[in-house]
Amino acid sequence: MKANELTTEIRELNLTYLMLAQQMVLSDKDMAIFRLGISKDIADILAVLTPSQILKLSNSNMMLCRIRFDDNLVFGMLANYSGKEKTMSQSHAAILMAGQPVEEIT
Repeated sequence: MKANELTTEIRELNLTYLMLAQQMVLSDKDMAIFRLGISKDIADILAVLTPSQILKLSNSNMMLCRIRFDDNLVFGMLANYSGKEKTMSQSHAAILMAGQPVEEIT
């Protein structure tokens, strides 16, 4: 993949992420904070972004979202489940991820 194609893909990902995150915050703020791993301050900002602001933010060559399973244990639980273990693995992973610190504005 060429550099300009990669940048385009990142911008599209940013736009999709910001639109989804805002929709989640507007429909259920507490659930969005938990599922996105963001702070209340960031949720408040996402809630009031205009479409123009979302477009401006998404037009970056840096990803605005990040992979939250930095831990091999959590990654293993999410990737290596089978059949009946799926619900238990996802629940256990959610518990572990809930204990991680939220993203904060610095």
